[in-house]
Amino acid sequence: MRNVFSLLLFLSLISCKGQNSATTASKIGPDEFQKAIEAGNVQILDVRTAGEYQNGHIKDALQADMRNMDEFANRVQHMDKTKPVYMYCLVGNRSAYAANWMRENGFSAVVELQGGINAWKMYNKPVEGATGEPQITMEQYLSSIPTDKTTLVDFGAKWCPPCVKMEPVINELKTGKEVDFNLVKIDGGVQTNLMAELKLEPIPVFIIYKRGKEVWRKQGVVTKDELIAQLK
Repeated sequence: MRNVFSLLLFLSLISCKGQNSATTASKIGPDEFQKAIEAGNVQILDVRTAGEYQNGHIKDALQADMRNMDEFANRVQHMDKTKPVYMYCLVGNRSAYAANWMRENGFSAVVELQGGINAWKMYNKPVEGATGEPQITMEQYLSSIPTDKTTLVDFGAKWCPPCVKMEPVINELKTGKEVDFNLVKIDGGVQTNLMAELKLEPIPVFIIYKRGKEVWRKQGVVTKDELIAQLK
């Protein structure tokens, strides 16, 4: 009986410990947050909307809108669950919700910026903003696609986790000898008008043109073999 009681007590302690680690938020101020991300080997995640992100964000931050759970879940699945995630929103509410979701879904270390990017700015920390790059017109876009060569158009952004995952695949494909093609890269986070005109879904999106005509498009992560098959 005594052994049974000891076992139940042990299991109870383990259960409580697991629940606490899953629900206890780890939050730090701007100074500590900056030191941690500058030390490297972390992932930075902005859980605000794409519009908020473009109006000012922390350097090297990825973006996944917490208010759009389909987009959020799709993007963060391409992040490394074993590598620390340092996240923020505007003031801290959305990041708290996002942090709990990520902990419950297998991310080992999630740290929130106390007070969000508002606090970051109050501490005069560096922020990157919109580039001011002009919008590409449909005419300009189509003129960039040669009619005598197969062309792969890559709509992505450096803050989009699946786009970052696709970057080495595209680079390997371009430097390889499996297939000859022309590559056009479009920043989908900046060229929002063109994205709307082409009726593109969330990035990344890949479109292939042959003889100047669209023959294939796909949204999301694509394998190198699938791209080669479509480009041939």
